[in-house]
Order: sequence, then C-alpha cells, then structure tokens
Amino acid sequence: MPTIPCDPTVARERLAAAGVEIEPGNTDHERWRARREGAVAVAYDGKVVVQGRDPTRLVGLLQGGGGRAHVYFDGASRGNPGPAAVGWCLVTSDGIVAEGGERIESTTNNRAEYAALIRALEAAVDYGFEEVDVRGDSELIVKQVRGEWNVNDPGLRERRVRVHELLDRFDRWSLVHVPREINARADELANEALDDATR
Repeated sequence: MPTIPCDPTVARERLAAAGVEIEPGNTDHERWRARREGAVAVAYDGKVVVQGRDPTRLVGLLQGGGGRAHVYFDGASRGNPGPAAVGWCLVTSDGIVAEGGERIESTTNNRAEYAALIRALEAAVDYGFEEVDVRGDSELIVKQVRGEWNVNDPGLRERRVRVHELLDRFDRWSLVHVPREINARADELANEALDDATR
C-alpha cells in the first residue's frame, strides 16, 4: 500500500489531466478518492495512499514521472493457442520501479507478446517516463514494430498500431531484441501468472 507525500490539490490535477475518475472522500479526513482499473487513491492532508490489486499505474501518475526507463516485456502461451499471460518490468538507475504479471485470455504466443508489450508501455506512460528503451526476447514482435518485417495477421496489425500509439507518447524510444536470459524477470513474471492460474 504505497503512501506518496504530496500536495493533494496538485495530485488531483495530475490525475484529472490523465482522465482518472475522481470522487469525494468517504470520511471527514479524506480529501478525495480516485479509481483506476482495480486501484484506489485516497487523499489526506499532505499525502495520498494507493491501494488495490494494481497500484503501480496510479502511483506513477501521482509521482509525476519523468526521466528514462528500461522496459522489459514477455508474453507466454501454453498450447499456442492456449492459456496465456504477460510479464513486464520497468527499470531505472534506482532499480525495478514497477513490475507485473497477469493472466490474459487464451491466445497465441505472438498475441501474448504484443499484449505484454502494450501492458508494459501503458505502465511506462502512466509513470510519466519521457524516454524508454524497450527490450524483449521476441524477434518477430521487435522487427514488426520497427517496420523491418511485415505483419500479415490482422489481429497482430491492430496490436502493432496500439504499440505505436503508445510509443508516440514518449520523447524518445528504442526497441531491441535481447536473449531470453536478459529478459529473465519479465519471463518469470509471465510464467508465474500462468502457473498461478492453473493451480
């Protein structure tokens, strides 16, 4: 449950600018509440407390972001198509600032890889990073997004468009194919999400 020291008025303006729904507080001590995709931010005098299943997206908006991050992503599908999940992490010079893994609908490995990239970029946008160096172990996804390979599958084309919409939000970006061992944390998060769902 992250607690962010801040001016609640400034924090409210930042969330409103990002399109986050804001409502009055539930008690005399709460200045306001904001909700986004399973997370709730509650403002008090001098701080905002974030709770829920995925607080990272609200935390990023509240902290104001900026700077550069390394973004790692990985999608996994067992059966191709079959049960699928995504994993991602955001890394700065301070270490891992956010990470996540979650089950998605049954799909192919390539679609899972695109879903992971989209989720990672959404998190980087929410954190307010200005520059991202994106790393993934899917050569197909990297080369399709960079325009080096064609995309014949209409579903993958739609996902590539979404990726470019997100990349356009950054001042600078790069996307590089890396070996699986360099992408180990994102791979681990995706497989943990798959394992948890099948237990």
